[in-house]
Amino acid sequence: MTAWAPVEYTGVAELRGPLIVVQGVRDVGWDEYATIVLESGERRHGLVLDVDHDLAVVQVLEGTGGVRAEATRVTFTGSPLRIPVGAGWQGRVCNGRGRPIDGGPPVFGDESAAVAGFPMNPTLREPPAEPVITGVSAIDALTTLVRGQKIAIFAEGGLPHLDLAAQVAAQAHAGGTPFSVIFAAMGLTHADAATVRDILERRSSAAELTLLLNLASDPVIERLLTPRIALTVAEHLAFALRRHVLVVLADMTSYCEALREVSAARGEIPARRAYPGYLYSDLASIYERCGRIRGRPGSVTVLPVLSMPAGDITHPVPDLTGYITEGQILLTREAVPYPHIDPLSSLSRMMRAGVGAGRTRPEHLDLAAQIQAGLSRARQAGELAELVGESALSPADRRYLTMAEAFRTHLLTQKPNEARTLEETFERAWHVLSTLPRRDLSMLSEEALDAGYQGRT
Repeated sequence: MTAWAPVEYTGVAELRGPLIVVQGVRDVGWDEYATIVLESGERRHGLVLDVDHDLAVVQVLEGTGGVRAEATRVTFTGSPLRIPVGAGWQGRVCNGRGRPIDGGPPVFGDESAAVAGFPMNPTLREPPAEPVITGVSAIDALTTLVRGQKIAIFAEGGLPHLDLAAQVAAQAHAGGTPFSVIFAAMGLTHADAATVRDILERRSSAAELTLLLNLASDPVIERLLTPRIALTVAEHLAFALRRHVLVVLADMTSYCEALREVSAARGEIPARRAYPGYLYSDLASIYERCGRIRGRPGSVTVLPVLSMPAGDITHPVPDLTGYITEGQILLTREAVPYPHIDPLSSLSRMMRAGVGAGRTRPEHLDLAAQIQAGLSRARQAGELAELVGESALSPADRRYLTMAEAFRTHLLTQKPNEARTLEETFERAWHVLSTLPRRDLSMLSEEALDAGYQGRT
């Protein structure tokens, strides 16, 4: 049997934004890796998006600026894009394509893996279990992250969602077990990128973090590659090197806008708000790469972070993300000050699997439920006070308003560089509930109240 040999093509028929169309191709497949050589000898790289008879559409990772169709040569490698994987990624800062920008050598590994990834066998999936402690009280107490989960942060425009994402990446841990963080930043300004690097500097220098930085000025195609490279690195760290890995993807709205731009360049029929009709499946191909595998101790937890245009939670990006993920943490201007988390609009559907006796505290679920119930009652009292005045409220309603203020000042409010232990978070949570009479805390057992209640009655 004759071995396959790469063929060089010179028939570049068209340039469409970040895409080139190559004609006369044979035996070229979808997602195949390509090398593009310019007239000057410069080499660029691309991936095949579509093949139709003898035409191949290639997305150029470095963009098509300076490319002349008649003087460009394209070679297809016969395989998808692969990257080296291994512990060498830890402690490195790279661009969105995985090329080092920290002054160090290229990242090497004993193995390589396809960036597109492989579907996890559903029969070998283990349910998410055990907590990931973030050091942010409002998250750890009320919407606990669970190893192997996918949970999103939704933010209204202008709120410091990147600061919160970087804080979680800098502080998160798995209670003493081997833990790594991969932060994939997409479409950041230079100022935001500098802020993220400063926040994550300590963890990066400890070789516990990989930072992939795609800037707003970088080619839009690179943005489509960044989360997949991050997850490919994470899967090897988790399932080959037995580590628990947290992957932070920020901002996924920038990713989706890049996908929309490429879709328009391809001439595809747009769907909602001009996004491609396959936006749901594309996002799912990213988010569903989290999880745990039976018989292997590692896990991949995915934390997508996205801004909601005009604060619209029904916008296609947060809307579809909400369908795929297992909860959301909502940042809103009404929840002040930092970190702006709205506890009544936030939810972790897998929280029950990660908390309780032997994991956090036996009363954790009941404590969270009691706080949520108190805040809901306080919101009703606040709406009534706007109509009739606070002086007309009942003593019980005023107690719940006091409880909500204690929550805001004592549990929710936290500095961007403040890491709280789980014990401190529970102490603050009990302080909040202790502003209410003991008889009102009906969701908590007498044993839990005896141990934690700090009030007099």
